[in-house]
Amino acid sequence: MKTSEIRDLKIEEVESKLADAREELMKYRFQQVTGQLTDTSRLRILRRDIARMMTVLNQRRAEGKGEA
Repeated sequence: MKTSEIRDLKIEEVESKLADAREELMKYRFQQVTGQLTDTSRLRILRRDIARMMTVLNQRRAEGKGEA
């Protein structure tokens, strides 16, 4: 997911997508440990998507606190 796509979403939507991505990452980690994971590049992509979502959320929260 691109950063511009994340910025277009509402905070609640980003938080729900973040939770889904974390669950998916956990599933892929279990598959990797058990040797069932074939596409290991997906782990890296998910970690980076999670980082992007967290960055956007933190920026929005900082903007909100700065205004108050």
